[in-house]
Amino acid sequence: MIKKLPAIFSGLLLAPCLVLAAKGGAWQSSDIGPSLDNRGVAASSRPLSPPYAVKGTMTTIGWRYELSAPAPVGLIVRLCSRTRCAILEGQSGETRGLTNVPAGETLRFIYQVEGAGRLWPTLRVKSNQIMVNYSQ
Repeated sequence: MIKKLPAIFSGLLLAPCLVLAAKGGAWQSSDIGPSLDNRGVAASSRPLSPPYAVKGTMTTIGWRYELSAPAPVGLIVRLCSRTRCAILEGQSGETRGLTNVPAGETLRFIYQVEGAGRLWPTLRVKSNQIMVNYSQ
């Protein structure tokens, strides 16, 4: 019985490490978006960053954006990190397209309407919102 105690204690000492390894968190950011005047020209949102230092990697990201008018035909919206982008379908949803990107990395929405010529009226992005879930 006494010889088994070290094994039990080492198991108890490792348990918090396993819990910490499985831990994660979330951060959110929001801002107004860009205006789109012309088809075929990409417009970036302001940077969306965590409000505090974050360690770990992104798992899922919830998003929502609001436009000043119905989405025009050919609107493409991407959520981008420094290294890659995820195409977003619809004005709200969830993506795993940036899985394993560092959780503290700044993200941007990129908006573009396919084609060429002026957009009338100008399309304004009233708001961009993200909720980044991450694991450590």
